[in-house]
Amino acid sequence: MSQAKVERYKEEKANRKQIMKKEKVKSIAGRTVGAVICIALIGWIGYSGYSRWESSQPAKTTEITMEPLSEYLNSLSAEE
Repeated sequence: MSQAKVERYKEEKANRKQIMKKEKVKSIAGRTVGAVICIALIGWIGYSGYSRWESSQPAKTTEITMEPLSEYLNSLSAEE
């Protein structure tokens, strides 16, 4: 049993750089995925809140009077 432990330790020691590199890559990938999920969640919450706020605001209306334009066109027609 002891000999098996020693062999396992030697194998782990020989591949330690590769093992550490894999763990580092997994750690960075996990953090990146977590950050992307958090950013997406915060963006979705912000968009939903803004959308609700905009829908609760009164609608903006603009009135346009066409009388001056009609009078101008009529005056042009009358001159001909």
